[in-house]
Amino acid sequence: MYFCDIENREAVEVVPGIRLRTFWEKEMLLSLVELDPGAALPTHSHPHEQSGTVISGTMTMTIGGETRQLQPGDAYIIPGGVEHSAIAGATLTKVVDIFSPVREEYKFD
Repeated sequence: MYFCDIENREAVEVVPGIRLRTFWEKEMLLSLVELDPGAALPTHSHPHEQSGTVISGTMTMTIGGETRQLQPGDAYIIPGGVEHSAIAGATLTKVVDIFSPVREEYKFD
């Protein structure tokens, strides 16, 4: 699959108010994320490296104990095993995340 058909990929709610559309190959997974206003991603960690950028809206993100308010265009990198969490701002927030290696549990067809 060279091109991603975003409109026809069903979003999967992974926690209340947070939905993902995912696409993957052998070594990485692309996750298009929508967070409803005020939606919270609980503190967690995973062995995968993660990088992302905010496309629209805002969110407060904590990575390894450091907290920042993120705006459109802000990016982050999370090494595997580092705890992180996020809370969406007052409007719908859209984020693009990339994981490596592929998070098998995020392979939604």
